Amino acid sequence: MGAAALILVVAGCTQGADKPTSDFKEADGRAAAQRWVSEEFTPSTLSKDEQLAEMEWFMKAAAPYRGMQINVVSETITTHEYESRQLAKAFTEITGIRIKHDLIQEGDVIEKLQTQIQGDQNIYDAYVNDSDLIGTHSRGDYVLPLSDYMAGEGKNITSPTLDLDDFIGISFTTGPDKKIYQLPDQQFANLYWFRYDWFTDPDIKKQFKDAYGYDLGVPVNWAAYEDIADFFTNKVNGDGTIDGKKVYGHMDYGRKDPSLGWRFTDSWLSMAGNGDPGIPNGLPVDDWGIRVENCRPVGSSVTRGGDTNGPAAVYSLTKYVDWLKKYAPKEAAGMNFSEAGPVPAQGHIAQQIFWYTSFTADMTKPGLSVVNEDGTPRWRIAPSPHGAYWKEGNKLGYQDAGSWTLLKSTPKERRAAAWLYAQFVTSKTVSLKKSIVGLTFIRDSDIRSDYFAENSEKYGGLIEFYGSPARKQWTPTGTNVPDYPKLAQLWWQNVATAVTGETTPQQSMDNLAKQQDDILSRLERLSREREGYGGQCAPKLNPERDAQYWYDQPGAPAPKLTDERGKPETLDYDKLIATWKKSD
Repeated sequence: MGAAALILVVAGCTQGADKPTSDFKEADGRAAAQRWVSEEFTPSTLSKDEQLAEMEWFMKAAAPYRGMQINVVSETITTHEYESRQLAKAFTEITGIRIKHDLIQEGDVIEKLQTQIQGDQNIYDAYVNDSDLIGTHSRGDYVLPLSDYMAGEGKNITSPTLDLDDFIGISFTTGPDKKIYQLPDQQFANLYWFRYDWFTDPDIKKQFKDAYGYDLGVPVNWAAYEDIADFFTNKVNGDGTIDGKKVYGHMDYGRKDPSLGWRFTDSWLSMAGNGDPGIPNGLPVDDWGIRVENCRPVGSSVTRGGDTNGPAAVYSLTKYVDWLKKYAPKEAAGMNFSEAGPVPAQGHIAQQIFWYTSFTADMTKPGLSVVNEDGTPRWRIAPSPHGAYWKEGNKLGYQDAGSWTLLKSTPKERRAAAWLYAQFVTSKTVSLKKSIVGLTFIRDSDIRSDYFAENSEKYGGLIEFYGSPARKQWTPTGTNVPDYPKLAQLWWQNVATAVTGETTPQQSMDNLAKQQDDILSRLERLSREREGYGGQCAPKLNPERDAQYWYDQPGAPAPKLTDERGKPETLDYDKLIATWKKSD
């Protein structure tokens, strides 16, 4: 009896501990909202009264969940650091819901997500993971589609001011079934970066034209990029130096590391011209070279109608390796993404074809050799040049879209509280200030705000890019990729052997295409064994045919070009910006 009584007492204590308790007072929440809106959440695209009204809604909607501690996770970038440090605190003070916002490496976010999915246990209540997983999420049965959630279970806790039409990346998080699966939280693109001060220097311009016969400017195609890389690395001032210092016409990275995979899956093949036209992604063949038929992935290899090992893909890898070895600093081949990212800020890089705009804030710090004394950058960003296989209508680059994802395995009340936090950190009250801090825009209203219109010169063309129609050609991985974690890990391992010379570019891409098809085959078997997996969009491999059959069909894969260089073409940067502003 004594043991039984003890068990009852312990059980009672445990049950009581699970119930949210809070001494939160709404008056304190309103006072906190006043303070945060006045001192931190400024400027905003909303008036102060509109901000306070939005905060009032969050406070009221949070009432059933006060006293709970919610656990969320995202990768470690400036935007998420701001959320974890500032916005989580503000949300707690305004709503009474405690937030633990963990920051870990991107790969670890995916690992935690997979562990929760496979173990059906709740590790985190919400995840910010890349929309690159949209093809994975939409084919599985573990993610709660937000379209369904907002119309059903989460209807009463979905903000009336959420304004999904204002999110510039909402198409990236929409599945083949037209449902929204994730809510964008931050976005950044990879663009062309160059030293505007060097490109506009009259003496350097004359040297370039004398050597190549056309004007130095923003390269439109890879032929011009290659000439500019050669010029700055080997020929400027006769010996590849400026002001007596060695400079380079290209920067990249090549270490055998998971980030080497991003270098390719983040749309490098589409920049070369791989795949078919289509926005946000090529159809029927996307920039991973995966063909779909009625949303079913049917193959990566050319012999199955894919383009992963087609001439455009091989060309893209060949140019990457050649430029890394010929025009980048020697140490670049031993660097990974994180190590290579800050290098252009050191002042000896003339251009970079594949530069993530998430580095913008770090490239505008006072005192850097690439920043003027008045704080304006000596560099600019512009559209990425395209390869010889590229066609009008193809995507032209990559845009990362870290997005909030809710899982079915998360308890209902915890999921609801996490959904409130996800909406809070993307709300119009806070999003403009968050954009200023991290420069990872998610809302069109922020891009077109008075603040960025008045301060655009500080950001080297970033505001003009996001305000132009051109941004629509920069998109994440799309829905053709049915299992991002399994397929993505194949890329860096196969690219690395081409960098070291263990395999030729053709051999690397052949190996990659076969390995991707092997995974598609396993997923096809899984769809037969596990009822419901993938639905009508589950993989179903095409039988292999002679490659020439597919080359003779319209679209991708395209046969090898006799001339993979083409005529070099450049644009005047200032005229390009003027064109963007007219089309805005």
